[in-house]
This record gives sequence, C-alpha cells and structure tokens, in this order.
Amino acid sequence: MHAERSSEPIVEWLASAGVAASVFRYPVLTRHPAPLLAIREAIRETRSTGVETVGVMGFSAGGHAAGLAAYAPDGERDEVPDFVALAYPPVSMELGTHGASRVNLLGEDADPALRAATSLDRLVAPEAPPTFLWHTGGDTVVPVEHAYLLASALARAGVPHETHIFERGNHALSLARDAGTASAWTALCLSWLQSHGWAP
Repeated sequence: MHAERSSEPIVEWLASAGVAASVFRYPVLTRHPAPLLAIREAIRETRSTGVETVGVMGFSAGGHAAGLAAYAPDGERDEVPDFVALAYPPVSMELGTHGASRVNLLGEDADPALRAATSLDRLVAPEAPPTFLWHTGGDTVVPVEHAYLLASALARAGVPHETHIFERGNHALSLARDAGTASAWTALCLSWLQSHGWAP
C-alpha cells in the first residue's frame, strides 16, 4: 500500500522549504524489478523536462525502492538520482526481520542470489549518490539493524552520507511531529540538502 502520510505531507513540507517535489506512486504488490524500473522511468522523465538535479526520498518499503534506484548497478546515468533520502527502510532481503517486504517483492521462495541482489547494503558502490538516512531504535516493524547495515556499507564505500538514529519512535512516523527527538529529522534533512546546494 501507499502511505498517504508519507506522500503529500512530505511534498508540502519540502515546498515550504523551497524544494520542488512531487509524489511518485510506484507499483506495489508487484515483483522485482517492476518498482525499480518504474522509478527509473520517472527519473528519466523528470530529467527530460530540463531538471538538472533529481533526488529521491522514500519511506519504509518506499525507502527500499528508492535505495534500489540509487544503488542498483545497472542504471543508466539519466535514471540514477543525484541524491537519496531514506526513512526507516528495510535494507536487507537476507535478514529474517521484516519478511513481508521480501515476500511482496521477491516471492515466498526467492533464492539467495536474488535476495542478495536486492539487499541495499550489498549494492552500495563508491559511485553511489550521497545519502541521508534516518531510523529509530524503537522500530519493531523494520528493526534498526537495517539502517546500521546500510550506514556501514556507505562508510566502507566512502559514499557521502548522513545517518541519524533516534532512540525512541515507532515505525512509519512520516514527518514525526510530536514524536520526541525523531521530530528533528526534517530540520536535519533540510540542513543536509542545503549543505549540498539542493535546497535554498
């Protein structure tokens, strides 16, 4: 399903900060590589309108889809985002945790090679785009170990990245308003965007 709280409200927040954004509803309940191909096509179409810098932001399973668009090795230059921001994504398709994402994307009996080929931490290369990542230690749906796997992979590859782990907070916080320290993620993300020249 698409989470409405992680679509238009996010666009409104970015617009209020002077960042042009739109919602892309990638196909759900479809097998890999359909979501990846759809996101790549959307990035190509956006670039074809004259937009020079394209970033992708995704939440939960959408974070995994956005991460695939950023890190999958066979993307053409015009279909890979310039930066990516990921919120509490299921990173590994090899872990036993959050198996629902794996089953929806890969099926019940996905072989080890396919699971590895769709695990974000396995795909990170030095040329991967700069990444902003946040998660909460209290997430019981997608445990925080997923974020640590990706952050470690980014560090090993030397990819510019910023990672924030907040002690408390459930899954699917979206803008995380009134969610304790996790509510700081929007200001931190905006500051990161500004530091790279992607936000005014």
